[in-house]
Amino acid sequence: MYTLGIDLGGTNIVAGLVDENYNVIAKGKIKTNSPRPANEIADDMAKACFMACENAGISIKDVKACGVGSPGAINPIDGVVVYANNLKFNNVPLAAMLKERTGVDFYIENDANAAAYGEFLAGSGRGVDSCVAVTLGTGVGGGIIIDGKLFSGSNYAGGELGHTVICVDGEPCSCGRKGCWEAYASATALIRQTKAAMEKNKDSVMWELADGSLDNVNGRIAFDGMRRGDKAACEVVAQYEKYVAVGLANIINVFQPQKICIGGGISNEKETLVNPIKEFVNEEIYTTMGKPCEILPAELGNDAGIIGAASLYKLYK
Repeated sequence: MYTLGIDLGGTNIVAGLVDENYNVIAKGKIKTNSPRPANEIADDMAKACFMACENAGISIKDVKACGVGSPGAINPIDGVVVYANNLKFNNVPLAAMLKERTGVDFYIENDANAAAYGEFLAGSGRGVDSCVAVTLGTGVGGGIIIDGKLFSGSNYAGGELGHTVICVDGEPCSCGRKGCWEAYASATALIRQTKAAMEKNKDSVMWELADGSLDNVNGRIAFDGMRRGDKAACEVVAQYEKYVAVGLANIINVFQPQKICIGGGISNEKETLVNPIKEFVNEEIYTTMGKPCEILPAELGNDAGIIGAASLYKLYK
């Protein structure tokens, strides 16, 4: 049995054919070229599906169901992208549009939720009933799974973990609030924190790692500097990890999940990131009863959203 999952991004449309063991066996990829009319993007999403099937040597008729992880506010029951600012989508009935083009039933979810569901089914979140996936990227995304079901609130817009405040009147956030977790724990925030430390420490090895220019600073510079024993880099990493840990402790205090999976580019640091965070979290959480929440690096990378989207039929059929 095959299913198809589409990761709809602002840059690329990636369709993946998924087998019954959650392996992505073939892909089709097309540039999103947004913003442009939704019907044109839907045309290319369908083409990406046909491309993935062709690359696997099967027909679209062999596919049981398809799903999409899309940016924005999603109504998964009606299959509508209510609003996605980077795609300029407003009340787009994407599930119906794609079924018309492919003949296969489609299910739609927020992209962070789809990735969380993928990690829950086949990644580091597997084997439990409750799991929260956190993505440390340009922003801080999240997906919450309780009793095997995605939780998104009464209006499908819940789970915006990055926009919980950890510092009143703190750093401005892209959402308009101040002090959001995203403003401190995203990769964007880490880059800002790294640059600030470099400007204060002109002899830091981070300047060498960045080839002498703040324009070359990325999420790895502070960690690489830490590994070389640079004091300023060590301070940046320690403070950043504490910011991440405070937000994770809040998640544990509210939801008490069995696992938290940390994804995004910074999760490539794996134990270097996760182990210190665990120590901070243990100091911050309200209580631990029974087995404590496991904090783990995500496993599936960019395939998480594809696998989760391909499996949405299990939730919404």
